[in-house]
Amino acid sequence: MRTYDFSPFTRSTIGFESLFDRLNNLQRPENGESYLPYDIVRTGEDSFRIVLAVAGFSPDDLTITAQQNFLMVNGQKSKSDHQEQYLYQGISSRAFERRFDLADHIEVEDASFANGLLQIDLVRRVPEAMKPRRIEIGSNASQSKGKQQSIKAA
Repeated sequence: MRTYDFSPFTRSTIGFESLFDRLNNLQRPENGESYLPYDIVRTGEDSFRIVLAVAGFSPDDLTITAQQNFLMVNGQKSKSDHQEQYLYQGISSRAFERRFDLADHIEVEDASFANGLLQIDLVRRVPEAMKPRRIEIGSNASQSKGKQQSIKAA
């Protein structure tokens, strides 16, 4: 596992420690497992879709948990009353957990299930207070006149 030194950046940034930690943690191996194939698709400028191939699972077997900067998808097959005797089992039915790190202001908008694919739609919603805005510049002449008038009145 490789760890990067972000100290040159930390000298001039404030509050990005968690970002640097997440970048270092992205390199951690996922135990070599590639089970549960998935795609991540950009569907617009601020919208994304995660598509997971969950063959053999029903919507009732799946759980989606969204937290700030984190999305987790769990799958657990429900125990059936009768046990089939498989001659060959090529479709895996083992439990899984897939985690996704999300950027700030990314929210889960919708989730759907069709044809063995779980689709999770994500959207970036930046609050109005965080969007760039133009700041009007006032003139010092009007401010200094107001101060001079209040001094004369006193």
